[in-house]
Order: sequence, then C-alpha cells, then structure tokens
Amino acid sequence: MSTSPTVVLVHGAFADAGSWAGVTAILQTAGVTVLAPANPLRSLTGDSAYIASVVSQIDGPVLLVGHSYGGAVITNAATAASNVAGLVYVSAFAPDEGEKLSEVTATSADAILSTALQPRQFPTGSGESGVELYVDPAKFHEVFAADLPAEQSAVLGASQRPIAAAAFEDATGVPAWKTLPSWAVVGTGDKAAGADITREHATRAGSQLTELDGSHLAFVAQPQAVADVILAALKAVTK
Repeated sequence: MSTSPTVVLVHGAFADAGSWAGVTAILQTAGVTVLAPANPLRSLTGDSAYIASVVSQIDGPVLLVGHSYGGAVITNAATAASNVAGLVYVSAFAPDEGEKLSEVTATSADAILSTALQPRQFPTGSGESGVELYVDPAKFHEVFAADLPAEQSAVLGASQRPIAAAAFEDATGVPAWKTLPSWAVVGTGDKAAGADITREHATRAGSQLTELDGSHLAFVAQPQAVADVILAALKAVTK
C-alpha cells in the first residue's frame, strides 16, 4: 500500500505561511495532507534546524516545498530530516555548499530587491540589537508582486514579516538536492530573487523545471500552476 507524503510548504522572507493559502486550498481539495509552518526568518542555520525539527516529527514521508529564501531553508533542512522524499523550489534559491545568499543575490542581473530594502533594529534577547530587513511598502508591488492587483500587493507589503540580515550571511551546508529528486518553478519576471539566479540554481540542481510568466509571487497569482507541479512531484515520490 502506497503512502502519499505530507506536503510541507515553507515561506520565504517578507512573507508568512498565509502566502500559500491558494496553493494549500487546491492541494487539500485534491486530498493532500498539507502543513505550512512559520519560518522564523532569523538565521539560515536556525531556520533550517527548526524546519527539520517540524518535518522530523511528521509520520511518514514528506515533500518539502520552499519559496524564495525558503528554498535555502529546505536545501539545508532536508539534509537533517531523514523522511524527506523530494524537494520543490518555487521562485527559490537552491544554494550549494558554502554559498551565502548575500553573495548569490549580488550576482543577479534581474533582481532589484537590494534597492528596496529598509533596515531596522530589533532586540536579539542578548542585550544587543540586530538588523532586520523590510521591503519598502511603496516598492513592494514592483519588486515582489507585479502580477497581483496593486490593492492586494499593498496588503502583503503592509503585513510582511522581516528577515534578520544575518540570515543572508550563513553559509549553506551539504545541499539536499544532491541526493533527492527536485522540481522547480521559476517566475520569468522575478525581480526579487532574480529569475536568472533561480533558473541557474534549478538547472544546477537537476530540477525538473517549469517556467511561469509572473513575478516573485507567481505562486500567489497562479496557484493552480504551482499546485500542478507539486502534485506531479508528489506522484513521482509516492511509493
């Protein structure tokens, strides 16, 4: 008897688990068990360990899906969680061992995210302050969500979750895509992660690639297309 994996949807920076709502609804209608945990967005090492812990406590196999920075998280988390059957990258980074996202993003000719970031201070709990990053709400539509209605992207910009700047400085460990099957969705108009980077990472990882005419949040604008990729991956890894 086959056991269909649980799909775990990991959001990226400047977002929350609610960004997966459209995809989640489609998967649940198809009878898929879905979990969309909160990604702490404090450090790549810590975030990956947290998601690995969540996944490890799920009975049975898991298909890990990551958006944007969440791709770097699943790349590391799946190495530590023995029940991951496959990976799906959605407009996501899939870094190699030793790579830092700060260095990766600096090489993109498509990304303009760096021009829209606003640093703010936050208490770390150790008596010192850290730096976290927001996307300027006035630029959120252009940078992140150009294929969504302006009113919808304004709501997302106002409710974004910041990421600690230090998360971009953590080096990736042994990447899980070297041993697990993977799929990737690239938004051809992605100006946040950069379509050139996400495509390059998908190709390097040997992922089965699907390109969508859309922004960094193409999975919000076109949830069915992304859900179809996840369902195809799910079918491929179900034993």
